[in-house]
Amino acid sequence: MNQVSTKDIVKKYGFKFTKSLGQNFLIDDSVLMDIVEGAEVNSEDFIIEIGPGVGTLTRELLKRSKKVCSIELDSELIPILNEELKEFDNFELIHKDALKVNFNELIGDEKSVKVVANLPYYVTTPIIAKLLNEGYNFKSLTIMIQKEVGERIAAKPNSKDYGSLSILVQYYCDTKIIRKVSPASFIPQPKVESIVIKLDKLDKPRVEVKDEKLFFRLCREAFNMRRKTLWNASKNLKLDSKLMEEAFNCAEIDPKRRGETLSLQEFANLSNAIYSLTHTKS
Repeated sequence: MNQVSTKDIVKKYGFKFTKSLGQNFLIDDSVLMDIVEGAEVNSEDFIIEIGPGVGTLTRELLKRSKKVCSIELDSELIPILNEELKEFDNFELIHKDALKVNFNELIGDEKSVKVVANLPYYVTTPIIAKLLNEGYNFKSLTIMIQKEVGERIAAKPNSKDYGSLSILVQYYCDTKIIRKVSPASFIPQPKVESIVIKLDKLDKPRVEVKDEKLFFRLCREAFNMRRKTLWNASKNLKLDSKLMEEAFNCAEIDPKRRGETLSLQEFANLSNAIYSLTHTKS
């Protein structure tokens, strides 16, 4: 399928993997195609690719999309990507840390923006948090991530994987697991299994909250102290205990419960009750 395989390109340029950058390049063409198909890339799409590696996935995205803007941190890969993808006039390469990129500057007036990435494991959660928290206008995020992180994203209440990341992603997106990927699909081989997951951005958040900062702070406190009751975890909010008691009553939530038992809607109800009471009494 590819004119040149990932292994061939790595060998051709004598590329050396940098462990600190968490580089694991995809060598399984079937996975590569499942990412492209899963992302539902079409000729109207402006694709932001994070971590293009040696450009094998980039090439397939370029064939199907309006434009691909790839963000790569490793300076050793920049000349390789420019050489391997020089035939495409719809390719833009940005040599930068994706965590420091203002995506609005890249997106401009583009209407159909999709993010596709084979993310280094160490940067997965910060990248997802950045894309969702900073409110960028993209339709979907199709990413290869560590299986364990994927399970946390899709987790439901009362499970060990359910936490702040589950809340963050499910607040903004629908999630769909496209496929599992074995370590043998990469060079070098990671020690863990991976999955390809698609996050479709909702038109509006799944639940209505009056103050997003308060909502996410409440969730973080609840999960920071998983073994503690909500009553004890909420003390870090530094609010009057009578007000908190009233908020639990208004939201009809037992303060003896633990955070991991609350649904997204219940967290919203509690944070909205706290917000309303704080603003009534101030």
